[in-house]
Amino acid sequence: MTTPTDPQGTTQTGAGALPPAHPALGAPEQLHLRDIHMPGAPPGWPPAPGWWLLGLLLLAALAPALLRLARAWRRRRRRERVLAELDGMRGAECGPALVAAVSALLKRAALSRFPRAEVAALTGADWLAFLDRTGGAGGFADGPGRVLADGAYAPRQDCDAPALLALARRWLRQNL
Repeated sequence: MTTPTDPQGTTQTGAGALPPAHPALGAPEQLHLRDIHMPGAPPGWPPAPGWWLLGLLLLAALAPALLRLARAWRRRRRRERVLAELDGMRGAECGPALVAAVSALLKRAALSRFPRAEVAALTGADWLAFLDRTGGAGGFADGPGRVLADGAYAPRQDCDAPALLALARRWLRQNL
């Protein structure tokens, strides 16, 4: 029986036998081969361009809401400060000092809320009419707020401090 030969003329001794190795490589038992290794996972940073685009779109969608939230927070803080200042006047005797302080507080609040040209020059009856028109409901011209017209300059007049402070508080709550 003859043994099969390959094109190089070497003989194979059995089925599935390895051909002899090239003399420069050495024997197959001496080769230190490793199995196939899969590459590692891609890094998480920097993200793909699609994630950048998604982030920008989310930021653009949330920006108006964040601005409204910040504006509301600042408005609430300002209202709390002004009302705390008004509360600090509670218990004071109704006289020129209290009337001047309430009037100045209302004027500062009005200047922050309404156009300066509309508010800054108002005094006396015009000031009271403005306060009634913007939320006083007649309490300034005909009620306890009428002392604001000239109360800081009048030496003594009838003044109801709790009613004046309540009216000022109501106006401030509506306008701040």
